Amino acid sequence: MRANRRCFLGCVVLVLGLVLMAPARSPAAPQGTVIYAVHITIAPAWFDPADNPGQITPFIIQYALHDAVIKPMPAGMMTPSLAESWTASKDGRVYEFVLRKNVVFHNGDPMTAEDVKFSFERYRGAGAKLMKEKVEAVTIVDPHRVRFHLKEPWPDFMGFYGSPATGAGWIVPKKYVEKVGDDGFKKAPIGAGPFKLASMTPGVEIVLEAHEKYWRKTPKVKRIVMKSVPEGSTRLAMLKRGEAHIAYKTDGPLGEEVKKDSNLDLVFSGGIATWWLQFGDMNDPKSPWHNQKVRLAASLALDRKALSEAETLGASPPTGSIIPREFEWALPVEPHPYDPKRAKQLLVEAGYPNGFDAGFITPIPPYYSFAEAVAGYLGAIGIKAKVQKMERAVMFDKRRKKELGDICLCANGGFGNAVTRIDADIVSTGVHSVLKDAEIDRLFAEQSRESDPKKREALLKRIQQRVVDQAYFAPIYQLQWPNGVSKAMKVSGMGLIPTFYYTGPFEEIELR
Repeated sequence: MRANRRCFLGCVVLVLGLVLMAPARSPAAPQGTVIYAVHITIAPAWFDPADNPGQITPFIIQYALHDAVIKPMPAGMMTPSLAESWTASKDGRVYEFVLRKNVVFHNGDPMTAEDVKFSFERYRGAGAKLMKEKVEAVTIVDPHRVRFHLKEPWPDFMGFYGSPATGAGWIVPKKYVEKVGDDGFKKAPIGAGPFKLASMTPGVEIVLEAHEKYWRKTPKVKRIVMKSVPEGSTRLAMLKRGEAHIAYKTDGPLGEEVKKDSNLDLVFSGGIATWWLQFGDMNDPKSPWHNQKVRLAASLALDRKALSEAETLGASPPTGSIIPREFEWALPVEPHPYDPKRAKQLLVEAGYPNGFDAGFITPIPPYYSFAEAVAGYLGAIGIKAKVQKMERAVMFDKRRKKELGDICLCANGGFGNAVTRIDADIVSTGVHSVLKDAEIDRLFAEQSRESDPKKREALLKRIQQRVVDQAYFAPIYQLQWPNGVSKAMKVSGMGLIPTFYYTGPFEEIELR
């Protein structure tokens, strides 16, 4: 009996020893290829965070290729990423970021405070003018600590730097960019994100491969292929034939087809983008849009619920504001009712009993069916407008230069808060704003200096109320976007980041 016991204990010790001596299991290697049918042409400009235009679209790529100091993630809208943490001084003039020590770019170079400083100083996107007016200097404390020194207390700093509202906090490798230059970087970008560029056929597709040393976790998928497929029926056909795993923007009848296919799922995502009518000539006293009654008539002419049903299968909630209701400091505003009779009466009161020719309505591509429907509602009360189609880059360039005129079927899908949206689309200096209202500009400047949170919120809501009272825009709905997803996907990544339209985080997507 004792001999058997000694033998048993000896076996136990031997097995434990073998277990302890065995090498630890490494994370599973990335496997498989996921193919996307993307609704727009992928622009090389999106490869470089320095050029971020204040829109959400570039992050369809940047969440894969690059990483940010702070960014929206499943854990929250301002999740520490390349920075482990940050602090602000008591006087509100210094923000310090503590950077992670295990981050490497795709070429193996370590990420340091030098890269953070360089990326900010190089940034020239939509928020560059404002941020560089506010930031006095960026100093390096040590390789993994960096400080931003402001010229004066600016409560909005993290709202702009710590979100994709500007994209200023997305980091590129200093040494590599200095070596290849801006043009070289767009052709062969190097980032710190979960995927790296393997190949690119301009206007056709890009191929990304897993960055197995990504700091957060090794991606589960080996390769991602993004194909530009502007035609919706072609995207749907690719999905049905198994030639794509994810097809963006399967809206309207396309969405109904997806729902009928047992091999596919219709997945809604987003909600952060608001759509509205912008009246390009409203500052001109000779324009009908200068009259508040005309602008209000246009808003009352829209059946928002029907538009949501036709475009997004009813998923997009109508809104009375261009600022998402989920945003911090947003003023809740109910949408105008659909009232074409009242709209016609307002046109009579404004001096346009027979309506008028409003020229063109230009939508953000490729939302042409949406624009046709909106034009139909305006035409029903006498405001005649033809839909104008533009290539996406041309449209955005004209919008940025304030050259669109007439009516824009506009949207903003950027992260942030009420401040970042007001800055982009409402104040006179906004990157997309055509509005000139001295009272709004004054209130916005006042809130940017106000340290009392309650007083600041009151000022921001006064701005929003003035926009509503003057009917400066005709808000439509907050876009919830239908997408087709193959059931071959175990984790599509759609909806993991709240209110984000595209898949993300990319390191989480997985095939069955």
